[in-house]
Amino acid sequence: MNPIFITGIGTDVGKTVVAAVVTEALGAAYWKPVQAGFDQGTDTEWVAARISGGRVVPEVYKLRLPASPHIAAREEGVVISLEKIAAAMPSERPLVIEGAGGLMVPLNESEFIIDLVKKLNVSVLLVSRNYLGSINHSLLTAEVCRIQGLDVAGWIFNGDPSGYEKEIAGWSKVDWHQAIPYVENPNKDFIGEQARRMRPALLELLEKP
Repeated sequence: MNPIFITGIGTDVGKTVVAAVVTEALGAAYWKPVQAGFDQGTDTEWVAARISGGRVVPEVYKLRLPASPHIAAREEGVVISLEKIAAAMPSERPLVIEGAGGLMVPLNESEFIIDLVKKLNVSVLLVSRNYLGSINHSLLTAEVCRIQGLDVAGWIFNGDPSGYEKEIAGWSKVDWHQAIPYVENPNKDFIGEQARRMRPALLELLEKP
């Protein structure tokens, strides 16, 4: 099973919730190689508190400033290296990797999250959320993936149903899609429930040749 990279159509669309659900569903290892901002705790800590099994892998870069990773790294005199991240990639399979923001978030002066996806040679699950403008952001993200030749496995829509999830999947030519309902404070029980519900569809999708 190819590692799964969770990326979103933007910031605050629910990548970490989705990553926790997919990690729990597959009994996978979870890895967020770049964390920018941790005064309220890290995403790795959040996921670890809500899954029942699997391993959470430490970050390669843990940066204090809650900003674009290239800015947060610059503040600490660090340059994020894709080679360093790739060398630290865990060998466990299945493996769920969570990105930072969207695909075009800069990691350094010349490389972006999308370059990391290509470097790691992983499959992608796209996370979308219903808000004004999300159709445009979703389709732009899918188009960038198509142009760059990424292996996009499917969509996970996070939040209250919009009625146009199937249309986004069809327009983007990425037919597989699932949805996670919105809750104010997703806890371990919620993650477990969504993981059990999604597990059969995920296994069917990811075991395809």
